[in-house]
Amino acid sequence: MKELESLDAAFIIDTFLLLLIGIGPKIALVPFLDATADMPQATQRRVLRKMLTTAAIVAAVLLILGGLLTRLLHFSPGALGVSSGIILLVIALAMVLGHHAGGSDHPVADRDPMQVAVFPLAVPYLLNPAGIVVLVTLSAEASSVAVLAVGVGVLVAVLAFDVVVFRGAVRVSSKLDESRMLVTEKVFGFLLAALGVQLILNGLSDVGVIHLTTGH
Repeated sequence: MKELESLDAAFIIDTFLLLLIGIGPKIALVPFLDATADMPQATQRRVLRKMLTTAAIVAAVLLILGGLLTRLLHFSPGALGVSSGIILLVIALAMVLGHHAGGSDHPVADRDPMQVAVFPLAVPYLLNPAGIVVLVTLSAEASSVAVLAVGVGVLVAVLAFDVVVFRGAVRVSSKLDESRMLVTEKVFGFLLAALGVQLILNGLSDVGVIHLTTGH
C-alpha cells in the first residue's frame, strides 16, 4: 500500500491525522476527566501515566506485529474495519445513552483506578478501534522498513501531543463544569457513532461487499 517513494509530506500528514483520531485526545479526553473527576490530583496523574503507557505499548506492538497477526489469524484489513466499527458503535451508544439523570450506573465506579486506566481509558478510548485499524493496516501493507519508521515517528509525535493535552486537562479539571462535560460527552458519542459507521462501510468496501464513491 505504501511504497518507499510515497514517503512524502502528504503521506506523513495523512498518517498523523489518522493516528490523531485513532490514538489522540479527542475521544478519550472527556471519558478520562469523567472517570477521574472524584480522584485526588495525584491519583489522576497516576491514572494518566498508566493510560498513556498502556496505549503506547499496545500501539507499538500493533504497528510492529500487526502484519504478522493478520497472517497468523487469517483476517483481512476489511474484516478488521467492520469489527472495529461495530465495537466503536457499542462504545458510542454507551456514551450517548449512559449517565441517566440521577443514576449511579457509572461504568468505572468502585473499580481500582489503575484498572480503569487500562480499560476502558487506554483501550478502547485513547487507543480506539479506528487507531487499531490504522496501525494494523499500516503494518500489514507497508512494503518497507522506511514506511514503518515513519509510522513510529508519527505515533511518537501523537503520543507527545496526548501528554501535553492530558496534563493540561488534569491541571484545570477541578474548574470544569459537570453539565457541560456531560453535553460534550454526548456530542462526542454521536461523532463516534458516525466514525463507527464509516469504519464498517470502509471494511465492507475493502472486502468487496459494497462499492464506495469518493469525492476525490
